[in-house]
Amino acid sequence: MADLPANALREVVSLDGIWNFALAASPNLNDDPAWTRTLPSTLQAPVPASYNDIFTEREIQKHVGWVFYQRSVTLPFSWRDNLVIIRVGAATHRGRVYVNDTFVVEHHGGYMPFEADITSIIQPGETFRLTIAVNNELTWETVPPGEIEVAADGTRKQIVRHDFFNYSGLHRSVQLCCVPKNHITDVRVVTDVINSGKTGTVEYQVTTTQLARSNNRVKVALVDEAGSTVAEAMGAQGTLTVDSVQLWQPGAAYLYHLHVRLFPSAVPIAADEYKVNVGIRTVKVVGRQIHINEKPFYFTGFGKHEDYPVRGKGHDAAFMVHDYQLLKWMGANSFRTSHYPYDEAWLDYADRHGVVVINETPAVGMNLAIMAGWHGKAHKPTFSPDTCSDVTRKNHEHALRELIQRDKNHPCVVMWVIANEPSSHEETSRQYFEPLTVLARELDPTRPIGYANEKQAGPKEDKIIDLFDVICLNRYYGWYIFTGDLSGAEKGLEAELREWEAMYGKPIIMTEYGADTLAGLHTVGDVPWTEDYQMTHRVFDRIGSVVGEHVWNFADFQTPTDFILRIDGNKKGVFTRDRKPKAAARTLRKRWLDLQNRLDRTSR
Repeated sequence: MADLPANALREVVSLDGIWNFALAASPNLNDDPAWTRTLPSTLQAPVPASYNDIFTEREIQKHVGWVFYQRSVTLPFSWRDNLVIIRVGAATHRGRVYVNDTFVVEHHGGYMPFEADITSIIQPGETFRLTIAVNNELTWETVPPGEIEVAADGTRKQIVRHDFFNYSGLHRSVQLCCVPKNHITDVRVVTDVINSGKTGTVEYQVTTTQLARSNNRVKVALVDEAGSTVAEAMGAQGTLTVDSVQLWQPGAAYLYHLHVRLFPSAVPIAADEYKVNVGIRTVKVVGRQIHINEKPFYFTGFGKHEDYPVRGKGHDAAFMVHDYQLLKWMGANSFRTSHYPYDEAWLDYADRHGVVVINETPAVGMNLAIMAGWHGKAHKPTFSPDTCSDVTRKNHEHALRELIQRDKNHPCVVMWVIANEPSSHEETSRQYFEPLTVLARELDPTRPIGYANEKQAGPKEDKIIDLFDVICLNRYYGWYIFTGDLSGAEKGLEAELREWEAMYGKPIIMTEYGADTLAGLHTVGDVPWTEDYQMTHRVFDRIGSVVGEHVWNFADFQTPTDFILRIDGNKKGVFTRDRKPKAAARTLRKRWLDLQNRLDRTSR
């Protein structure tokens, strides 16, 4: 599914702003059909934003189940000869859309857009009631998984298996879109570099409506940043060749634009058009390295969250640009979309500015062994008919399909991460994950795949690492392991990394490492929770297979408020939640800028 940008032949109206809001009276949606009536404006909520922290009432923050967003929308009369599409950027974790009393679409999964054609149920010039029901429930069948506890008095509590707050709501923009009846539905591009880096190729495939396939023509043109056409062709698929190509490079992005136009037969005026940004580059795993454009790449940066004070996971362009500016200031060249796909605006910006992205599915919390291990207790198998089952895997497959379908054309995306910290030391994990790795390679054979490994699945215990191209390790030596003992932590980390290197010979990215820090807390020596307690990078520099370091986390973030091990959220951020730097920021900044200067000198 392509997005629906405005252009000469398409119009988009933003429905962002203030909507009427209400909690559902019952867990059963049909017991309270709010879409059949006009909601009062007594309670209103902003879109996009999480609803949890907007209000002061605890019952809203802790609500488990359905909520309703509603507003009136007027369909422009000028749209009468086109299709009318409603597009929801994200409804976390389940959304249902109603136009007046009519149900039009349902979507499962909280971090991907969905849309519906509503042309047949509204009239041009009509004002209609738009209601979006949003559900935040997580079960063993959802991705991410969770459980719901029901107390004797009927109170419902959401149990999450992941370490971040289960924010819910309309987290991304809602749009009303006008699209030609005869239109382009998708464009796929795959780039390559040949002739010793002098020539680029762009393989393209255009999908159109059923009507368009039989009697229409597709014309494509590749335009450079100066506005000059460098290659063009006719047909819905083909390969364009670019001589003296300008490559998309980390830190030095160059974007071509693939301009696709759809013509009815023998008619010189386009019925539809669509533009795709194209960064010509290659990504390959070569031995123990990851190459971008045939050169080794070393990742520096963070795992992040879409998490901000007050608005929760709601997308905010100002916060996004500020975060990117802080990444640049730090000397970071990359980040991971932990632990779910971000708003596509994040990838558009990374494409434009040469930031490298590791893109992740929302599969987090698939590990019953973590908490059981902390408390020395036995646990149920994580992958079984009663826990993460075949149904869960089907939903996981759906999430993977949506992720790759949406983000396949972004040059900034260099790797897909299929899951974060699953219980990969369990025998049944292979049966669960092997089909997912096969699917990922079928959907996109051009990018490597990985998963973030948790400590209990060491090099000898892990059951699935051979299915992946890159070893991604989340390790907290000196924090959860060798707590307060940096000398022991350094030795332990090096011993484990050398074991991974010797056994598998694959690139290793430290996708998480770090320590909780309370801003302003200082001591003379290295004491956990203080700003003076910092981890060493000497081990990374001694291990040839280590090709990247992503600190956990970019900024402090909110976690479940009933989790006693967290103090107003997770404090592993290098920045506070409101983006103030902690002491570790300058240490990292110096390291990463020095690394970049050294790598620049080496590549000359």
